[in-house]
Amino acid sequence: MAIFGNNTAYVAARAKSRRSSLMDRTRLRQLIQQSPDQLTVAVADNGYRAEIDLYAGHFTGGDLVEAALTHNLQEELSNILNLCNGKVRGIVEIYTNRFQYQNAKVVMRAVDNEVDVKKVSHSILPEESEINTPWLKIIEESNTIREAVEQMRRLPFGKAMLAVGEEEGLQKYEDALDRHYFKRSLSMLKGSSPEIRILKNHLCAEIDHRNIINILEGQAFGLSSEEITDALIPGGRLISERSFSQASNSRDGLLDVLRLSSKFDSEGFQNLLIESDEKRTLDPAITWLKTRETTQMQRMSYLHPISALPIIHYVSSKVQEVEDLRFIVRGKMAGLTTDVLEAHVL
Repeated sequence: MAIFGNNTAYVAARAKSRRSSLMDRTRLRQLIQQSPDQLTVAVADNGYRAEIDLYAGHFTGGDLVEAALTHNLQEELSNILNLCNGKVRGIVEIYTNRFQYQNAKVVMRAVDNEVDVKKVSHSILPEESEINTPWLKIIEESNTIREAVEQMRRLPFGKAMLAVGEEEGLQKYEDALDRHYFKRSLSMLKGSSPEIRILKNHLCAEIDHRNIINILEGQAFGLSSEEITDALIPGGRLISERSFSQASNSRDGLLDVLRLSSKFDSEGFQNLLIESDEKRTLDPAITWLKTRETTQMQRMSYLHPISALPIIHYVSSKVQEVEDLRFIVRGKMAGLTTDVLEAHVL
């Protein structure tokens, strides 16, 4: 007996079809070769025409593309979720809920950095999308992070945010959001079906990857083991909570912990860290971990073709396309070279 609603096969097929129409590496490489002026037309021609037209009367250049991309993504996420019903919707929602947490971070960063609400409404939270109205209202009515948090108290993560000390800075609130998202998501994934197990494994891998980067960044900035440990998220498989102290203490300690897992290429990762040291940037390590996540997500799409997994894979791929396009546009506007853009996107 199927454990999901009757439309699972239909939505999974729709998700696969939409994923096949996303930009491949070749098209992204062609976009990178475009001039900043050509990019708007090129992005419109690659599936974002309606949104470019919608915002063309209000914005130009990078603001126009940014608003169009964000609007398109929000509409697509809402659309794909509305296609789902029953248990499959619940599982897809566990993944898509993360974007509410991301919006909360955007709001707090804007308030903390005193970014004008108009600037936010012209880019990452375009005002033409009704979804963003409450978020923009919070920015407009808040002078401090705490005031913004007070206005978010009724959201699922409200209590976790209010539990952070009033004197704490932005990072502590963002850490609290990350912890709450993963703890809540893992607790909602009940049962032993393959879909549940595979998505749970993927979320655990995301936790591990975030913790690895947090440890490396903390060590690079000279933070103490205790300070790094405070920022880590429980729930990973590679670095268990009891190993936090050892992994945070030194790079060798981190690598020793990672070597205990047969599912992690610790030797390959160690070589990436050597390259990162030579280049004086963690980019190679971050890219390596991101590729590991992407590979896992791709496997999800075909291991159980009639389930929530291909739908989640499509959502992940769509988000990645928008992030790539956003980076290309921002990079071009900032004068980054083609080589730098290709290294980060391709």
